Amino acid sequence: MRLRVLVGFGSTINMSTVGSLAFQKTRRLISSRDFERVKQNGHSVSGKFIVLNVFDVQNPGVSRIGFITSRNVGSAVVRNGVRRRLREIVRRRQHDLRDGFWIVVIARRGAGNASYSTLEGELLRLAKRASILL
Repeated sequence: MRLRVLVGFGSTINMSTVGSLAFQKTRRLISSRDFERVKQNGHSVSGKFIVLNVFDVQNPGVSRIGFITSRNVGSAVVRNGVRRRLREIVRRRQHDLRDGFWIVVIARRGAGNASYSTLEGELLRLAKRASILL
């Protein structure tokens, strides 16, 4: 199936040629066993608002990412807001990540008060320190 989007006044963009920005389920870490594997076998890089755990998987494929926001971050509303912001940052930057890694993003206590741009800057800085950016 070929997707086409109407841009305006009859011009269209072929969406099959544009890289997908969807954060697909194949790119997510979901099971607790996977999270534990990253924690046990990977290495971590810490910042003020985020801790990044990275595990280099033996069989290269797309990088998979999971998020942890504990009760230390704040109420359920605050935790969900932080998780949504982090997921959006990763969704927009997923094509900048190297393949073959499992990544766990852990929000720290102050992340609930941090702005989107602050979280994005810190996540990119930590990703560069962990050598997972292209």
